[in-house]
Amino acid sequence: MDKKFKRTLVTCALPYANGPVHIGHLAGVYVPADIYVRYLRMRGEDVLYVCGSDEHGVPITIKARQQGCSPQDIVDKYHGIIDRSFKDLGINFDIYGRTSSKIHEKNASEFFRKLYDEGKFISRESEQYYDPEAKTFLADRYIVGTCPKCGAEGAYGDQCEKCGATLSPEELINPKSKLSGAEPVKKKTTHWYLPLDQYEGWLREWILEGHKEWRPNVYGQVKSWLDGGLQPRAVTRDLDWGVPVPVEGAEGKVLYVWFDAPIGYISNTIELLPDEWEKWWKSEDTKLVHFIGKDNIVFHCIVFPSMLKAFGGYVLPENVPANEFLNLEGDKISTSRGWAVWAHEYVRDFPGKEDALRYVLTANAPETKDNDFSWKDFQTRNNSELVAIFGNFVNRAIVLTHKYFDGKVPSCGELEDIDREVLSQIPGLRSSLEKNIESYKFREALKDAMSIARLGNKYISDTEPWKVAKTDMSRCATILNISLQICADLAIAFNPFTPFAASRLSGMLGITAEWDNLGKTDIIPAGHGIGEAELLFTKIEDDQIQVQLDRLDRIRAEREEAAKLEAARQVEPQKEECCFEDFEKMDIRTATVLEAERVPKTDKLLKLTIDTGIDKRVIVSGIAEYYSPEDMLGKQICILANLKPRTIRGIESHGMILMAKQGDGKMRFITPQDAVANGAVIG
Repeated sequence: MDKKFKRTLVTCALPYANGPVHIGHLAGVYVPADIYVRYLRMRGEDVLYVCGSDEHGVPITIKARQQGCSPQDIVDKYHGIIDRSFKDLGINFDIYGRTSSKIHEKNASEFFRKLYDEGKFISRESEQYYDPEAKTFLADRYIVGTCPKCGAEGAYGDQCEKCGATLSPEELINPKSKLSGAEPVKKKTTHWYLPLDQYEGWLREWILEGHKEWRPNVYGQVKSWLDGGLQPRAVTRDLDWGVPVPVEGAEGKVLYVWFDAPIGYISNTIELLPDEWEKWWKSEDTKLVHFIGKDNIVFHCIVFPSMLKAFGGYVLPENVPANEFLNLEGDKISTSRGWAVWAHEYVRDFPGKEDALRYVLTANAPETKDNDFSWKDFQTRNNSELVAIFGNFVNRAIVLTHKYFDGKVPSCGELEDIDREVLSQIPGLRSSLEKNIESYKFREALKDAMSIARLGNKYISDTEPWKVAKTDMSRCATILNISLQICADLAIAFNPFTPFAASRLSGMLGITAEWDNLGKTDIIPAGHGIGEAELLFTKIEDDQIQVQLDRLDRIRAEREEAAKLEAARQVEPQKEECCFEDFEKMDIRTATVLEAERVPKTDKLLKLTIDTGIDKRVIVSGIAEYYSPEDMLGKQICILANLKPRTIRGIESHGMILMAKQGDGKMRFITPQDAVANGAVIG
């Protein structure tokens, strides 16, 4: 480690308690943080691991209204689901708190009040949307209308979920309140702001000059924000769910969730260590590391440090190893569309395979750019890497030890070149593994650990102790001794990544996994008894994967159908006005199709011979992609009879068929409700 600290405080982004956690959250934040903490603890470091549920904010109040319950009911439900999911996957925080706790309310209030009393905020009066019927100010998410970008209905005041455009309520067409349906009005209100612009110079020096080692995606995003110029940011809002603003005259206002939530790290530490929390947050020999996703970079690298700087006395983050986003089967994970793999459902559907998920999410971690999770890749990595390499090697080494040496570690004799070669590589892999974990390069670190398994698997395959045993038991003993030492290396090296399997392997070998032993050639002494072999990993079958793919196919089909329905509801804007005299010029009549054929060398054109009641004529129409010639025979239609003739592909077309075009692009005929005589005038 570049800088020596006495202790390390690791925080994980507080998951929002309006839904379960999914694999994107796990890959982006919680699995890498857990790897880092487990590694530090194996090194004997003093570590505190803090997280908790983020339980305030508008989305929670919206979900509560939708479900007809209180916001507290919502957060209680999802806090429990999330907490259980983490435990099931081996992510064991020292404390998993919540921002609805009394301790947090007191701490966040006191934090705000100190800054308020010291004049660190500025107040501003502004006009915000207000619901005159519900008699309340409206957060952006409580205002819906037509998206000005794509025309979709139901766009929120901050974003259109159909096209992804970032919006403001002022941009919405025909905005309405989600609470009452009333048209919102502007009303004056006063809020407090943190003047981030006053901290811009300090932030530039602290981050851009002092932390060039941060990941390029983190450093780059921070630089972009700073180069764009920081603006004051509101720390309060008009809402009835959250930490009340502790200022007289601020009734009906709460702390903005972005201000409230990061203080939760401190509150949870106070709850866990009421007498010692300050050494973790206010001692310069504490290393603070925030694990977050890229959507939280601005809050943890600019906003929260500015809050701590304004307050004074707190340590600042030494690193913020934020990950990018994980996609699912090539598509962006979306909780609103159900396009996700939920942690609690994975544990239910794949019991005993927690390590497989941790392994694959680490192997595909979106560390500096977005990455993808696919079920087929998940299956392949489990079966061809964890089962066929890691598990296969361990199983052979232990089974053969029981077969030839009654389950006792045999003595190691004189080494041959192949033995020295394999043993010489492990210290280098240990060094690389350590360097990568300490640099937050967990994908590379996992490759290092897997390289040890590959070494062992190749070694036992190349030396073939089952054949050697027929002629030279001393040589067989040496091979199995070395193989068991490598098994012990795997129990140590994989502990941060696959803790369940590593723990079982340690149990089989009868050892305590200590990091300092990694790479030693005598981790397990000769004569030491080992347990019977157990399968560390088992294959994942095709039918298990197909169940998951079928579920996603159903979600995709439902989404596509909903998109078609939504498109069909889209109405083209009205054309410019015309006068009645213009309309009177149009001769619209009924007609019947007598003959129909495709126009040669075209995909879209049909040649129709029709009876207009006045005459028989030909019309060429671009409807072949929707209707076949057979569909058209005998169909009664409406035509614009007096349209000036034009030649299309050498055919004179005399008139135009009237059709309706919906948002899905399909053309549909305008026909009389009842059969009428050809030539009937429409007007």
